[in-house]
Amino acid sequence: MSTLTHWNPFKSPARIDPLAGFPLGAFDDVFRPMANRAFWRDVDMIPEMRLDVSEKDEAYVVKADIPGVDKNDIEISVDGGQVAISAEARHSSEKKENEHALVNERYVGRVFRAFSLPAEVDSSKAEARYEGGVLTLTLPKKPNGSSQRIAVK
Repeated sequence: MSTLTHWNPFKSPARIDPLAGFPLGAFDDVFRPMANRAFWRDVDMIPEMRLDVSEKDEAYVVKADIPGVDKNDIEISVDGGQVAISAEARHSSEKKENEHALVNERYVGRVFRAFSLPAEVDSSKAEARYEGGVLTLTLPKKPNGSSQRIAVK
């Protein structure tokens, strides 16, 4: 096995393994009556908000990929060690004369991500910066919430 393929349960099995002995698309035909095809196609288009979380001595740094979003459409909430980020991507409502869309593939809607940090955050000193489609959060740790290592005897 020289390469690994990311498996998506919402993709058609015929596309995952075309050498399974079925003609291409035959596996789809067996299961087509059991599911609404439009639903399965739309699930694959919902983007994930990808995160990198790192820890420094005095703060956590979170980087989130949120391309195509205006910074005014990003909402961040911090409660103790709980962090929630949501953003809404919108299409421009501007229509030009003699112009019509042929393909609309860019995602429009709300994305959301929530996670817990190991220590409480001082939300009054938190900073957020959005540049080039990447949201960078600097979340200082609360001084009284510092953890200590305990040696096992």
